[in-house]
Amino acid sequence: AEVLEEVYDRYRRSQPGALSRPHRWWSLRAGQPPISPAPRYVAIHRDADGVPDGYASYTIEPGASRTMKVDETIAVDDAVHTALARFLLEHDLVHQVSFKHVPTDHPLRWRFEDFRGGEVTGVCDWLWVRLLDVPGALTARGWFADGEIVLDVEDRFLGERGRHLLTVRDGKADCVPTDRKPDLSLDVSDLASVYLGGTAPSTLVRAGHIRAHHPGAAALADALFRTERSPHCLHWF
Repeated sequence: AEVLEEVYDRYRRSQPGALSRPHRWWSLRAGQPPISPAPRYVAIHRDADGVPDGYASYTIEPGASRTMKVDETIAVDDAVHTALARFLLEHDLVHQVSFKHVPTDHPLRWRFEDFRGGEVTGVCDWLWVRLLDVPGALTARGWFADGEIVLDVEDRFLGERGRHLLTVRDGKADCVPTDRKPDLSLDVSDLASVYLGGTAPSTLVRAGHIRAHHPGAAALADALFRTERSPHCLHWF
């Protein structure tokens, strides 16, 4: 349990949308596998120095189906994930491997010799975001492009509206009230949709959710809100 907890914590710190798992969850086994006491096989990957940097938790259904169900594949980088996936896929006497909770844009299928050997059987959204403190949220996340943009944000549920100047420099943001003309006007729910980088602002502009006040506003927002990885949450809460 100590090894899995350490590896998961390394993983979640670089994965947008990943939630921390308190130590008491692991010690009390108060969740779904691999946290729970449910019987599971666990494969640990270690780096050249013997430090754990990935794990996979799985079961194999008995009988004719011989299906391997993988609860989690946690890895600190793509090379580790590839090694774990190869270990799982090369099991003898297994007819089918089902990876649960894989991001929709994960490169796993592209690693197959036969791309059609894998298929997506279901998509669900496990994580919803609700922003209550817009400046606090925007200054708390990481950023990968410099620039500034003015956001006119309406929160109809709380009856609030604010215009914010977001300035990003060297990966850190400053967000202050402004009376400048907005680049984008949007509802707080739409800001939440783009906050973790899973939805491009230009997509919501095209869908009519966000109003762009000049031709370059959507592209500017796309560049600013981009993340290195799409958001992903492994468990319900």
